[in-house]
Amino acid sequence: MNVVRWIVSTVVFLLLLLLSLQNTEPVTVRFYHWFAWQAPLIFLLLIAFAGGAVAGLLTGLVRATRLKRQVMRLRREHALRHPKDAPSADVA
Repeated sequence: MNVVRWIVSTVVFLLLLLLSLQNTEPVTVRFYHWFAWQAPLIFLLLIAFAGGAVAGLLTGLVRATRLKRQVMRLRREHALRHPKDAPSADVA
């Protein structure tokens, strides 16, 4: 399994390297008439990818936090209804 992971990682790295070498032309990003920014295309692609990854991670974090709160609430309700089933503090 470790060998497969290395092979896949190497192939992905080489594909991203080829993509970056082929997309070095400068492009201009304009925000209406107020702002214009010029940068290599691969840089803008990486910024877009990183922004999407951050948005996905934040969405997952919000969902995980919500589910964790729900589990804690359900455990409290269960402990109140069934005190003999509640785990004791002595168990290590």
